[in-house]
Amino acid sequence: MAPVTYLAEELADMVFVYGLANGNSLLASRLYEDRYPNRQLPHHQMFARVYQRLRETGSVTMKKRRERANVRPVELEEAVLNRIEEDPTTSIRRIAVMTNASKSIVGRILAEQSLHPFHYQKVQALVEGDNENRETFCRWALLQEAEAAYFPANVLFTDEATFTRSGIFNFHNAHIWSVENPHAVVETSHQRRFSINVWAGVVRDQLVGPVFLPNRLTGNEYLQVLRNNVEEVFDDMPLQHRRNAYFMHDGAPAHFSIQVREYLNARFGNNWIGRGGPVLWPPRSPDLNPLDFCIWGYLKLLVYSEPIVDVDHLRNKIENSFNHVRQDPGIFERIRNSFKRRIRACVQANGEHIEHLL
Repeated sequence: MAPVTYLAEELADMVFVYGLANGNSLLASRLYEDRYPNRQLPHHQMFARVYQRLRETGSVTMKKRRERANVRPVELEEAVLNRIEEDPTTSIRRIAVMTNASKSIVGRILAEQSLHPFHYQKVQALVEGDNENRETFCRWALLQEAEAAYFPANVLFTDEATFTRSGIFNFHNAHIWSVENPHAVVETSHQRRFSINVWAGVVRDQLVGPVFLPNRLTGNEYLQVLRNNVEEVFDDMPLQHRRNAYFMHDGAPAHFSIQVREYLNARFGNNWIGRGGPVLWPPRSPDLNPLDFCIWGYLKLLVYSEPIVDVDHLRNKIENSFNHVRQDPGIFERIRNSFKRRIRACVQANGEHIEHLL
């Protein structure tokens, strides 16, 4: 889209209408359209730009470049803004090509309008009914917190994750210093592959795990994980906290087995959260589980800070990374504060995605 060229008369009328609108660009656009229905309607921000140009240069038309090097045609600015309005995902390079302008000029125009590029965020896809379940859980959690401020600390949040050989090597953060380019490489596609499944939990100021799981977890095997690890966590908890403590897990098939639910009902009564439990955990809600929104990402950045050689190396890296997280001062308090913000944001969003509210 090449810039539209306006006559001096049209530019003067823009200033006149902008004055009638008392400096309101949107109102000026509507007034201009009513007064001049047969003319090209400028972008609403152009009225302010033409007025500003008049104040700065004494003219509504462009001065010669030798008189003021940084003056740009208002028509170009309008064309750039129109391109952004039509397609907010377009690039500076593409706008520059379509308006016959340089990328630097396009970039300055966007910056002057306080327009900045933002990255997309990956979120869990929700299905019908998920938002109601998410909002119901978060309202319940808010009620528990209102009755006992320490509630988030007294929930044993649990989850499983898979660590593979290649993992998530971070090419952006990883670097190597050298006088000359050493052309360092990182191997990512391996013929020999392996992975380790890990169970972990977070409660109060404690990171539980790692517990290494079989590749395919059954209900009986998961029950042994609970008996061997969860029992120990709650047995070590002071009595006044233990009475009001909750256990949480998601709706994975092994979690929903009859023997697991019978164990949880006998061990925790109404104080457990999960599929088929007295408190339902909302499906597809990793943004509400501290393991998902904090711990797993943190651990994988540590584990994959260097290439993994073999399965024993991967196991050692996982164990060392768990110890590193435990020594991070204030991490558990930050996790609890983040959980509180997230459940409030979820209620505010009526159970929909919350990343834009955090």
